[in-house]
Amino acid sequence: MLDITALTIAGARKGLDKKEYSAQELTNACLSEIEKREPNIHAFLEVWMDSARDEAKAADEMIARGESRSLTGIPLAIKDNILIEGRRASSGSKILENYEASYNATVIEKLKREGAVFIGRTNMDEFAMGSSTENSAFGPTKNPHDTARVPGGSSGGSAAAVACGAALGALGSDTGGSIRQPAAFCGLVGLKPTYGSVSRFGLMAMGSSLDQIGPFAKTVADAEIIFEAIKGHDPLDSTSFPSEEEASPPQRKVIGVLRSFIERGGIDPEMLANFNSALEQLKSRGFTVKEVELPSLEYALAVYYVLMPAEASTNLARYDGIRYGLSTPAETIQEVYKKTRGQGFGREVRRRILIGSFVLSAGYADAYYRKARAVREVIRNDFAKAFESVDAIATPTTPAPAFKFGEKSDPLSMYLEDIFTVPVNLAGVPAISVPSGMVERDGSLLPAGFQIIGPSRSEKMLFAIGKCIENT
Repeated sequence: MLDITALTIAGARKGLDKKEYSAQELTNACLSEIEKREPNIHAFLEVWMDSARDEAKAADEMIARGESRSLTGIPLAIKDNILIEGRRASSGSKILENYEASYNATVIEKLKREGAVFIGRTNMDEFAMGSSTENSAFGPTKNPHDTARVPGGSSGGSAAAVACGAALGALGSDTGGSIRQPAAFCGLVGLKPTYGSVSRFGLMAMGSSLDQIGPFAKTVADAEIIFEAIKGHDPLDSTSFPSEEEASPPQRKVIGVLRSFIERGGIDPEMLANFNSALEQLKSRGFTVKEVELPSLEYALAVYYVLMPAEASTNLARYDGIRYGLSTPAETIQEVYKKTRGQGFGREVRRRILIGSFVLSAGYADAYYRKARAVREVIRNDFAKAFESVDAIATPTTPAPAFKFGEKSDPLSMYLEDIFTVPVNLAGVPAISVPSGMVERDGSLLPAGFQIIGPSRSEKMLFAIGKCIENT
């Protein structure tokens, strides 16, 4: 019988191509795990049992014809804000509860060509606004390592699905850490690619200059397999990079550490010890560790929570009760808008729309929005300068392990969970979170994540360094 919880994409590829088992057997193993774990975890908003089995049958036929690709027959979970034609896509919100996508996202088209199997759509914080998946309109997802704790967010459903064996890999979206943070909380590898390296066409936008689709996987090699399948220029996405050569693996083998920034970030002592241990592992593999300073990073969280709500308030203006989604009848058009949005949007979404509308308003745009954009450029320049002397920069992925439900009821305390991840999205550079051990909390062993940040288009280097952490 297949041990689906331990099986990797690379391992499944070998097993499928050697005919040790079929894609249908592999898919059924995932579906069986879902039946067993899903009632307690709630990773999915919808499981596509019948179509998944049909796709697995088609994958077996591809393999029999000798047309197998890297993801042929591999069961994957898809975050609920990535469009699949004919499938519901709610972005975790009541306002889009019954919306069906009319076209495929570019990443979905690429995975279909690979012959991947789509297991289902995963739970998420509403419109990707959150760090815990507690903000889903359809109830929270639980962390498979400790169901009293959150899986992270906003891509918590995708992370939990892979962590509990319901899928071999998953897609999420990362606006300020929404792949890397849940990957760290659930003991997975999570990649936030370079902005523009993976098409955003068909991704429901939250912050258009920050959002990026990326993979969850059990290993660095598996994350690399998914990334290679979904990356590339897309003429349908005006922010997509033209195809060009990526940066090579590390040459100098120098890792920069933001020591003062990490210590000011309120990091838990055990998490800091875990981080330092991972650095020692890199040293044992021939890397030099060097302290670096990025003076502007102390402003990164404030800049992010000005720019992201501003972009979100603009993007979410389209959900008005007229064009699509929920529509609440009223006597005037203004009342339709108010009632539809009041009933359709959750509290966190409404909060961020109000913040975004405020910072974009005529009287405050100069004081907040335009100033934040200027500081963002300083952050980008600070990263570029740092990468002149180091191959990559390392931080913990999160300041603490997965927290309990309700523990971060104060919005500001929740926002501080993103302190080590949001600078990456502001700069548009890639970063990967790799499991780096466990810490104990209340009798539970919880995963910790080690974040590696690289210059633009340096995913190959990040994979190489990540494998050093993984294999030590």
